[in-house]
Order: sequence, then structure tokens, then C-alpha cells
Amino acid sequence: MKLSTPVTISAPLQLLGLRSRIAFIGSCFAENIGARVKQNGLPVLVNPFGVLYNPLSILQALAQNPQFDSLYFADDDGQWHCWLTDSSLSASSLEACKAAVLAARGRLFSWKPTTLVITLGTTHYYERDRLVVGNCHKQPQAEFTESELTLEQTISTLDSICQLFPQSQIVFTVSPYRYAKYGMHESQLAKATLLLAIEAVRKSRPTQVCYFPAYELVVDELRDYRFYAEDMLHPSQQAIEIIFERFTSAYMDAETQQF
Repeated sequence: MKLSTPVTISAPLQLLGLRSRIAFIGSCFAENIGARVKQNGLPVLVNPFGVLYNPLSILQALAQNPQFDSLYFADDDGQWHCWLTDSSLSASSLEACKAAVLAARGRLFSWKPTTLVITLGTTHYYERDRLVVGNCHKQPQAEFTESELTLEQTISTLDSICQLFPQSQIVFTVSPYRYAKYGMHESQLAKATLLLAIEAVRKSRPTQVCYFPAYELVVDELRDYRFYAEDMLHPSQQAIEIIFERFTSAYMDAETQQF
């Protein structure tokens, strides 16, 4: 008797080994899985720009020149923030904040990841004065305009990210997190756009890009509210552990799994 519908995971283009340089960027799901890899002692860089949810914000953090003062602001408490990153890179002065962003950029590109795992959450993004922001830093909602990437824009954005790392294996994955604030149907539409865009980029870059089905593992295989946290939106710690086990068994070589 079958009590679940197992998701088939395609092998990566290149198995991860003990000497692989792995980087995770994107949503909080990337942070969760990346942290588990790091806890097991593998060389890994996790979300150097902090948590980012959509493809355009990720591209901005990777490609935008962080030297421009217009990318930074001070809040009412005198804390400086960068519109491209989350608050983990905020600092008490403009110079310190800018240095933190530059250091994050330097860490990622000097790391020269052999495998870059990019976890995408949604196609919704926010702009302030025509600047795509990675984080609103608790500023008034009226200052921002919400937009949504089309399928064509999503494909183009993902392709541009791939161009920045020509020597890296790019593993795209979609976060299982459900964006209830947009509405459940709208959340699913955004996931569908991401999935279609990833597949298009995978087909156009068959020697560089692959897909790990984290979203499908939660929605189609686990498929039960007991695998969600108390908010019924985030995957639970048990679900994260299961996905991590599936990731390691499919993406890591035998020596690394034994390690």
C-alpha cells in the first residue's frame, strides 16, 4: 500500500563533494538548508546579502554598484540600511553599512562557488523611487510600489543571474513557503511563474542549470499540515530535515554523504 506520492529527484550536473565550494542565496528556505550543510562541516557560504525573496532583488544585490549613496538611508534611530539587502548588513554609519555590503559582494564572488543554490520565493517585488528594493526595512508602506514579474521578465532575470557565474553549477529551487498576504491563488500563480521560468532557463542552459524540487517535496510528497510550522505557512523543522536528507542523498557524492 502506497501512502504517499514520492517525488523523483533528478541528479545534478555535478555531484557535490568535500572540496566543492557551495553557496546558497535567496529566501529563508535557502538559509535553513544552507545552515544544515554548514553544520555538517562542509565549505559553504549562506545568504551573504541576507534573505531575498524574488529574482529581481537577487539580481540587484549581485549586479548593482553598491558604492552609490542613494542605495542607503538612515532610519529614525540613526541606523543605516541598504535598500538592496536585509538588515543583517545594517550599521551605525553610512561608511560601515557600505563596507558591509561591499564585503558581502566580495565574499560571494571571491568564493567562486562551484555550485550556487538559488531559492526563489515569489515574483512579487517592491520599488521605491524606481529602485527595486530587497527589503523595506520597516519603512512606511506608502513609500513603495508593489509589482510582479511577468514570465518573460522572470526568465530574463534568471538568465542574467546565470551569466554572472559562468563557471558555476546553478541549482534553482522554489521555496515551499506560502505567501498568504498575496492570497493563496496569487501565491500559487507566482510559484507557477517561477517554475516555468526555471524550466525555460534550464532548457536554454542544459550544461549549467538544474532544478531541485523542494517545493514539490512539501506540496506533493509530504502533503500534510503536520509538516508546516504553527503559522501554517512555513515548512516545519521536520520538513526541512526531510528535504535536507533528500538533497544530500541526491546531490552529494558517496564520500560526502559518509562524512
